[in-house]
Amino acid sequence: VRRLARKRRGGGEDTAALSLSYKIHIASENNFPTAAGLASSAAGYACLVSALARLYGVEEELSEVARRGSGSACRSMFGGFVQWQRGERPDGSDSLALQVAPETHWPELRVLVLVHRAEVVVPERLAQMMQHIQDRDFEGFGQLAMRDSNQFHATCLDTFPPIFYLTDLSRHVIALAHRYNAHHGHTKVAYTFDAGPNAVIFALADTVAEFVEVLRRSFPPATNGDQFVRGLPVGSAVLSQELVATVVTEPVPGAVQYILHTK
Repeated sequence: VRRLARKRRGGGEDTAALSLSYKIHIASENNFPTAAGLASSAAGYACLVSALARLYGVEEELSEVARRGSGSACRSMFGGFVQWQRGERPDGSDSLALQVAPETHWPELRVLVLVHRAEVVVPERLAQMMQHIQDRDFEGFGQLAMRDSNQFHATCLDTFPPIFYLTDLSRHVIALAHRYNAHHGHTKVAYTFDAGPNAVIFALADTVAEFVEVLRRSFPPATNGDQFVRGLPVGSAVLSQELVATVVTEPVPGAVQYILHTK
């Protein structure tokens, strides 16, 4: 960032350039778990690069700078839906992120992150996903997200020795999502798991209240009932007896610490 700032200022020894020699103390914190497969490193490095760029007055391409700290941080420099281009240059300078659609493109889309108490995308699939986003096609979007997540974790199991990211609770959430979709006859929620056991659930705004109630019944909070759902407000919902009977099977009290509701 200092090198970009120096280039921007022309290398002159003016008063503004003196700040390039200052020492910087950095303190950061997350409002979600660190090192739990929820991209805390991407959030941290994107925040760091954004803050330094603002401090030094740099406005150039910052995605490549953030990628040096954490690969996926290059995507976190943008809002909305972002594609990380793999690039072709040996120095990685063209391995950048591009915004597919801004955060205003699909305002109904919501995300629920289930925080546990336990602490190779092919080009065709990527093209399909971008098309589903552009069309705001949740059925296609959700199906592809779940299939891709499953394939990722199948690949992890196929290594030797195998890598186990998913837990019994993770698999419980996966089964719950499929039962819920089967009850409604189409894809209303979709799960994905990164390199960790915590579930990320996609849904549209009109589904959130009902599914959160399903989650509350499936994973009854132990002591923090008032703090079980955090983030954006979630309305109340009344579940039909049929839904409860077919979807909410074998509740696991206290297994989910809390849910983050966001866009």
